[in-house]
Amino acid sequence: MSKTVLVTGATGFIGSVLVAYLRSNGYDVRIFLRPESDSRKASLLHAQIFRGRYNDRASLRNALDGADMVIHLAGVTKSVDKEGFQRGNVMPVERLLEEIVKVNSGIERFVLVSSQAAAGPARAADPGVTELDAPGPVSQYGRSKLAGEMACLRWKDRVPVTIVRPPAVYGPGDRDVLQFFQLMKMRLMLAVGDGRKQRFSLIHVDDLVEGIMAAALSTAAAGETFFLASPRSYSWDEFAIAVQQELGVQRYMKIALPKILIRSIGMGMGVIGRLTGHALLLNPDKAAEMVQDYWVCSPAKAEKMLGFTAGTSLEQGLRSTLAWYTMKGWL
Repeated sequence: MSKTVLVTGATGFIGSVLVAYLRSNGYDVRIFLRPESDSRKASLLHAQIFRGRYNDRASLRNALDGADMVIHLAGVTKSVDKEGFQRGNVMPVERLLEEIVKVNSGIERFVLVSSQAAAGPARAADPGVTELDAPGPVSQYGRSKLAGEMACLRWKDRVPVTIVRPPAVYGPGDRDVLQFFQLMKMRLMLAVGDGRKQRFSLIHVDDLVEGIMAAALSTAAAGETFFLASPRSYSWDEFAIAVQQELGVQRYMKIALPKILIRSIGMGMGVIGRLTGHALLLNPDKAAEMVQDYWVCSPAKAEKMLGFTAGTSLEQGLRSTLAWYTMKGWL
């Protein structure tokens, strides 16, 4: 019999790729959908839909009953206050695990897809932050993701839980790299600082999905936390050159943005966000993350324990992403 997997956050960038992967590999897929979520996107996933909210225990029990695995992707990346991050990134983890124990105590795995933001940046580019390092999140978002991880681990003696922490994720469907492509097509590159010192880890969405499933299926992964990332990190200059080559842009202008400017703009946008009740794209939280030098994490543990290595090169990943953007008319 095929396994049944419940996916939260299924209509998002990563979630939609994960659902497609699961269906193509013979899994029965359920998705948990909030009432305000995009029904059109959900219908395109061709999965069994369960609607409800995370504070509605009856709807959670209905979705969880009979599931073999749960992969929890849902969360919030921006909020005007700490409480918003708590509601989006901590409470759902607690509620899901509480109900799993009540209605599905024999579940095979609960995978929490967290973020490198929970661990914070590294002190140096090599080897980057590891799972043994004490977490040091620099934003409310990161602190809420860490709180979600801690809530998850409190259940590890009753539920086989696994946490994965991806860094920046890109690929077909991603809008963050789209913005970088759009600027580069206009022959512009924006960099915090000079673009050379800062380094960051990446992972292509297809590799991330494979890593998530490697963690979900490994008996050794129960109770463990893993960074899932490409084997090497990149500077913004290296990334820009790779995008330049894929776009065929001959030259571009790099505009270096001082860190103090980023923080100042973020503070101003934060005030506007609180007044309007809507978190803006650049806010104090995002600014605190942008000014860090080393968003680098080590994938060594995942390679050793899971046998997982992200195999998509930056050039391959950018090429497939660009082709998708072009096909969809995004670029």
